[in-house]
Amino acid sequence: MGLSPWFVFLCSVLVQVSSILADTDSGDTSGLTGIAANWDKNTPSNWNGNDPCGGKWIGIMCTGNRVISIRLSSLGLSGTLSGDIQSLSELTYLYENYSINSSAYTHLELCSLAFLCRILVGCSFSGEIPPELGQLSQLRFLSLNSNKFSGSIPASLGNLSNLYWFDLADNKLTGTLPVFDGTNPGLDNLTSTKHFHFGVNQLSGPIPSQIFSSNMKLIHLLLDNNNFSGSIPPTLGLLNTLEVLRFDNNPQLSGPVPSNINNLTKLAELHLQNSKLTGPLPDLTGMSALSFVDMSNNSFNASNVPSWFTTLPSLTSLFLENLHISGQLPQALFSLPAVQTLRLRGNRFNGTLTIGSDFSTQLDLIDLQDNQISSLTVGASQYSKTLILVGNPICVPGSNEKYCMAPGQSNLTPYSTARNCSVLPPQCLSNQLLSPTCICAVPYRGTLFFRSPSFSDLNSASNFVPLEQDMKTKFAKLKVPVDSINIHDPFFNANSNLQLSLELFPSGKVQFTAQDISDIGFMLSNQTYKPPSMYGPYYFIGQQYTFADDVIGQSKSKSTNRLPLIIGASAGGAVLALAVVALVIFIARRKRTPKRTEDRSQSFVSWDMKSTSASTIPQLRGARTFTFDELRKITNNFSEANDIGNGGYGKVYRGTLPSGQLVAVKRSEQGSLQGSLEFRTEIELLSRVHHKNVVSLVGFCLDQEEQILVYEYVPNGTLKESLTGKSGVRLDWRRRLRVVLGAAKGIAYLHELADPPIVHRDIKSSNVLLDERLSAKVSDFGLSKPLGEDGRGQVTTQVKGTMGYLDPEYYMTQQLTEKSDVYSFGVLMLEVVTARKPLERGRYIVREVKAAVDRSKDMYGLHELIDPVLGAAPTAMAGLEQFVDLALRCVEEAGADRPSMGEVVSEIERMVKMAGGTGPDSASNSMSYASRTPRHPYGGDSPFDYSGGGMPSTRVEPK
Repeated sequence: MGLSPWFVFLCSVLVQVSSILADTDSGDTSGLTGIAANWDKNTPSNWNGNDPCGGKWIGIMCTGNRVISIRLSSLGLSGTLSGDIQSLSELTYLYENYSINSSAYTHLELCSLAFLCRILVGCSFSGEIPPELGQLSQLRFLSLNSNKFSGSIPASLGNLSNLYWFDLADNKLTGTLPVFDGTNPGLDNLTSTKHFHFGVNQLSGPIPSQIFSSNMKLIHLLLDNNNFSGSIPPTLGLLNTLEVLRFDNNPQLSGPVPSNINNLTKLAELHLQNSKLTGPLPDLTGMSALSFVDMSNNSFNASNVPSWFTTLPSLTSLFLENLHISGQLPQALFSLPAVQTLRLRGNRFNGTLTIGSDFSTQLDLIDLQDNQISSLTVGASQYSKTLILVGNPICVPGSNEKYCMAPGQSNLTPYSTARNCSVLPPQCLSNQLLSPTCICAVPYRGTLFFRSPSFSDLNSASNFVPLEQDMKTKFAKLKVPVDSINIHDPFFNANSNLQLSLELFPSGKVQFTAQDISDIGFMLSNQTYKPPSMYGPYYFIGQQYTFADDVIGQSKSKSTNRLPLIIGASAGGAVLALAVVALVIFIARRKRTPKRTEDRSQSFVSWDMKSTSASTIPQLRGARTFTFDELRKITNNFSEANDIGNGGYGKVYRGTLPSGQLVAVKRSEQGSLQGSLEFRTEIELLSRVHHKNVVSLVGFCLDQEEQILVYEYVPNGTLKESLTGKSGVRLDWRRRLRVVLGAAKGIAYLHELADPPIVHRDIKSSNVLLDERLSAKVSDFGLSKPLGEDGRGQVTTQVKGTMGYLDPEYYMTQQLTEKSDVYSFGVLMLEVVTARKPLERGRYIVREVKAAVDRSKDMYGLHELIDPVLGAAPTAMAGLEQFVDLALRCVEEAGADRPSMGEVVSEIERMVKMAGGTGPDSASNSMSYASRTPRHPYGGDSPFDYSGGGMPSTRVEPK
């Protein structure tokens, strides 16, 4: 019996409608389905249907209807990567972190992806690297590290002229480094590449001199733990952009170090240990950026103490063991401001060891075993850290001096993130752990490997807290739901890499989703996340994540059984209903009605008002509500000409109200519900605080799925931009005092006159704006916190803020008081004096100033730290000493020892009078303006600005 024409018609309609509804290119869908068919384990739970893009398949990112990214991390997948991948012709990111059989990963399949920009593989590949990779002309990242590749580096990779990141480390590669031979390309062609990571292989032969040239942009050159022979080529000195250099653990590397190595003035880490280098000890004079130096266990000529010992202001770690250096150690070596570790055993240092009383507070270890030191002068304050003099004449037999005892195992435990619970911590289930914020959850675990950190002390929180804070900042900007981070058990492994155990805890839920894990793994593995420079280059290996509810649990057998069900349903007459439903869905997806906007607006109203607590209801005095059409009109449809800034949340536009008032329109990325708490907080607080030194909120918009804030327009940018010279505004000393005074008054108002009092929580130079008269205005209240009706005491809250400005007492206790703002303000004051970032390359401005202050000298001996723009004459900086004293009181470790902001205001007012300031806040005569179109301050760099949802789908350019 034949099918009726009506039934055939409905089936054809169903097929056509299904095809229309499937937003994803059919070739891409087929390719992904074919790839999944070759996995041994179950596919991600929502990999079904025929619309990966519209269905938001786990790990799949799209632009339009084309798949551009596959990100599968720690999901427990295994099997082969089949030839179906060549169907994905628009694929630009390929990141797999699962067990994969590379035998099916053929050369031609990879090379058919003509537009592939990044390959990030952390799997178990073996065999040789396909030379056809050299055909991927758009390749930007090539990361094949931590696999089992063997054979030589293909010369064809020299064709990858767009390569930025080149990582072949931790494999079994052999042979020489390929260079252009007249016919075949080589690595010397990669002049734009910034990272050569070839360490921990079996590469051999001489390092070719032509591989380096003055037009190369290399910043990381890692050739450690190989079998290179011959000498280091003198062309190395041409790499004036180099920041990290590792030639260590090449036992056949010999000859002298090139004499022009001190041309590398940007070099921060130098590793030459455990080779056979000869000739004179390298002269490091002028290399002021050096923080880590290790040249131990080489065959350099015997020499006296080099003069450069005391001229490296950034030095944290100096390792010079078994090098036959003689002479008396200079006292100044121990007072270098950042020094942490001195390992100088097995030399011929002699005479009296004088440490002095002004040794660095960071200096934890002085190892001088097996030298010729005959006496010791420590100094008045008695160095109490680890000093080892075993094997020196000063340690006569039977000596019971502590420094003459054989060093035992350190009783210091490596750093671990502090956990502070205000109440008795809960009992967690067997698959959960207690987070640093005392919440039971299932963490995502993995290991971070840092290949060249600039520090050596593994016990100090100051070496790891910046990493925790920086990671939280990046996760917040990218909308990754991470509540807290636990770092523990750091150690240096056999390859001299710093290895950290990492645990990430989810925010607002007990465990991450598969999409969360995909995003986090991708972010940590494709260098989207860049740690502070003090940690150097890194890579990440994630562990498999176990999902409680079978998130990865859709079996193939169930998938294969869907066809009979569909046929049976069709035979039962459900085709008509399905077609109707499909058409309705089609219409709903293609037609956006006003009701959706209305529902969105309604949701904000109910969200704002549903709490019974009066403190949760926004107080909107003075702030008006704008419609989206109004804001579109005043910004000329958000035109590029009015684009004056960018932030993690979106863009800022200049606008002009009908009254003629200029405003700054801060528009979060459309369609995102993220950042609602910060958005609401800023509306609620700014609408009820009014002070000339606090930025004014004009209004806000919740119309048409938008979150927009409208501020007064502040034309002269941020204090940070003025200090760095980016804004074109130059501030002399008197003007800086007035700006600091204005900011202090704004904060004092928040603490002492607002009702209830408010703690800002993110005081920093980029949140202090300068108006047309260069008066200061405190801005960005997204992290602010009311102190409560009594206005005093403390609030237990999750730690938020910006690394470098963050109050350490608040960080350790999670107890927030107004004194946390005082600490941040003290850091800002030091920034105003020095024009230096609070935390940069491991140097903390608070620590540097404390170490450098000498109150017996004019200007407290801070000439080297003071911003050169201010000049060095004491008469030009009247009140400087009092200013520094006040700043150091503000950054006392204990909040109780810090002044109130009211006291700060009073003292700065006296300093303004000392500096000759009179009259209202106005521009100093010695102040100059540059003609410019400033980037607007509301585009700032707050680590907790809310941004568009999800991970970026376009390439993130590395710095």
